[in-house]
Amino acid sequence: MRAVVQDALGGPEVLSVRDVPRPEPLPTEVRVRVHAAGINPVDWKTRAGGGMAGVLGEPPFVLGWDVSGVVEKVGFGVTTLKEGDEVYGMPWFPRAAGAYAEYVTAPARQFTRKPSTVSHEQAAAVPLAALTAWQALVDTAQVTSGQRVLVHAAAGGVGHLAVQFAKHLGAHVIGTASARNHDWLTKLGADEVVDYTAVRFEDAVSDVDVVIDLVGGDTSTRSLEVLRPGGLLVAVPAGVSPELAAAAEAKGVRVSPFLVEPDGPALARIAELVDAGEVVVEVEETFPLDEVAQAHTRGESNRTRGKLVLRVTS
Repeated sequence: MRAVVQDALGGPEVLSVRDVPRPEPLPTEVRVRVHAAGINPVDWKTRAGGGMAGVLGEPPFVLGWDVSGVVEKVGFGVTTLKEGDEVYGMPWFPRAAGAYAEYVTAPARQFTRKPSTVSHEQAAAVPLAALTAWQALVDTAQVTSGQRVLVHAAAGGVGHLAVQFAKHLGAHVIGTASARNHDWLTKLGADEVVDYTAVRFEDAVSDVDVVIDLVGGDTSTRSLEVLRPGGLLVAVPAGVSPELAAAAEAKGVRVSPFLVEPDGPALARIAELVDAGEVVVEVEETFPLDEVAQAHTRGESNRTRGKLVLRVTS
């Protein structure tokens, strides 16, 4: 099968498409023929030596965790899926899933049936970003109706889904984004949008119950200023440093690190929301597998609205 392999850590030029052995499913696993694979910031960070490179170990390895495709082979013991099912998922994360390839194998329960109303390209954009947003809001922050939720980088892959999920949960949703994305985010459900390039968000926002921080660094520290007493900052990209934890304690607010996990049941619920038209996923651009290096270069520009996707097989 064809797969994107990297033999060394580095820039997009280390990615190359070549033939590798096709995997066989073990008991409780399925083999999925990949139609499309989502591209996420963790992918290019890992490629360069950050992200999950420490988990994957030394190259060579195949990047990618977001999968949408069709079950081609079912291992012994699988009862939830059958050959021919259209599925999507984020298998194995943070261990290697190898989604930038024509086939992947993983436990059947890490997949679920993909949303029926969208293409494989759109479905492949959902799992990692949507599960990050869902698990941060629902499981970690336990957001309830009427709370005020601030989403940083609201126009990005995770951010635009977090806006929609928070609105679905009944929250008053505030997002930070450049001015060009304000109208779009308002249509997605944001009640307020702050242009972080024009004003300091802490001067424009206050009395927030939950901050979903998708930026990290100084943004995390500054976000403590906008939280109500007892409010929660979910620090997604960089975790919680001792300094951030101490600053939060001094201000009487809470901070939590976060890392997304495979979650078939949550993806099934998310698929229902997509099929009901309550949640939409934005795919800014789709690239063929052979243009994976260009896709990474595009993603690293940090100006993507929504997601980028690799088209693997038709």
